[in-house]
Amino acid sequence: MLIERLSVRPAQVERGVWPWTVPAVAEIAARGVRLTSGIVVLMGANGSGKSTVLEAIAEQYGIDVRGGHGGRRYASELEPSPLGEALVLDRSIAGARMLRQKAKGFYLRAETAAGMLEFMTGAGVSGYGDRLSTEVSHGESYLQAISGRFAGPGLYLLDEAEGPLSFESTLQLLYRLQDLVADHDAQVIYATHSPLVAAIPGAQILEMTDDGIAERTWSELESVALWKRFLGRPDMFFDAE
Repeated sequence: MLIERLSVRPAQVERGVWPWTVPAVAEIAARGVRLTSGIVVLMGANGSGKSTVLEAIAEQYGIDVRGGHGGRRYASELEPSPLGEALVLDRSIAGARMLRQKAKGFYLRAETAAGMLEFMTGAGVSGYGDRLSTEVSHGESYLQAISGRFAGPGLYLLDEAEGPLSFESTLQLLYRLQDLVADHDAQVIYATHSPLVAAIPGAQILEMTDDGIAERTWSELESVALWKRFLGRPDMFFDAE
């Protein structure tokens, strides 16, 4: 593990304004959240704060919030988010070595991945694949980067990265993540809606709700129960008229 706990500097909290009004963020500010596994899955509905927290972790760790690999020679010119500026990462000894230009890892976020992958493959940056992202499918461009860049020690942040991937390709991604944490000083923090992603063995599952953050088992997740019901009787979810 590289990061063992998330907390916030109290003096930088602005009560009553976003993002401090998001229950999950408010809980991190009030009590902090302990991370207990090399793979952490953030679950929650739209607007629950998953992406906000993940972006703030990237900012504090030193990976460009627009996505891509860590340890670049240039710094993002973007101003940090309010949570990113206030967040405190309690690091392990291995994590403390990965700062700024030594911030190894990768940030794969669905909303910026297309532009980031197009730039990286167009510039011929190593590890992003031999084919231009504009000449392959969305999912194939993801798999090129996953195959080439998800290797070695570092922090791997993923935000709904399974979006363009088939069931089989999502499993390939999860196998790669398992290998990362088994073989290296690596940690994965993955924000998702997917019960498939949440099923990865050994993951700590943190569900972001209207009440804050709760640690769950896979079978306790509301999304798992809904998918089981849907797959058993999909007709029941549609108006019979």
